[in-house]
Amino acid sequence: MSSPTPAPEAVPAAAEAVFGERLELARAYQRSLAEVASARGFIGPKEVDRLWSRHLLNCAVVSEALGPDLRVADVGSGAGLPGIPLAIARPDLHVTLIEPLLKRSTYLAEVKEELGLDNVTVVRGRAEEQKKSLFDVVTSRAVAPLGKLAGWSLPLVKVGGAMVAMKGASVVEELERDRAAITRAGGGEAEIVTVGADVLEQPTTLIRIPRRR
Repeated sequence: MSSPTPAPEAVPAAAEAVFGERLELARAYQRSLAEVASARGFIGPKEVDRLWSRHLLNCAVVSEALGPDLRVADVGSGAGLPGIPLAIARPDLHVTLIEPLLKRSTYLAEVKEELGLDNVTVVRGRAEEQKKSLFDVVTSRAVAPLGKLAGWSLPLVKVGGAMVAMKGASVVEELERDRAAITRAGGGEAEIVTVGADVLEQPTTLIRIPRRR
């Protein structure tokens, strides 16, 4: 006997504050994650009833750490997190979703088309294969340990730009462990910040590492 499908999560009040007049696009993306991405195995079934709190809003608030009119790459984008929520919340950003797997990159292209996200580009490929020093910011979520992630992300960043990665409570230990690898990748002094304190029960933790060379 199959388990019942979780009820969809109600749209939280914070969503309007984060997405503003583009809330309907966020709602459409949430439905796509719940119905299409979950059916294709990109989103776990237990996540369907908490897509707003743990995924859309958690990712969209990363925009607090980003300046205007930036070229942003989302490495290992998967089902589009954090890149698509960022592109919805911040139409001034030019977001490139980099995803190596065909099924996932196909889904991302479908979402871009269905939502009419003109500020999104989908690239199927590995981070290591992309043009270097092209982006102002490279972001990611739960892709790899920090040292390996820096090796993938920092070469894509222009000197003076930064990688801005979503991380959990272990980020301090990861930074201590991988500091040498970050330096080898061209990274400067890292900064750990939290965003979304005004709209989330649990703010999002980011590590920002500038590219120095």
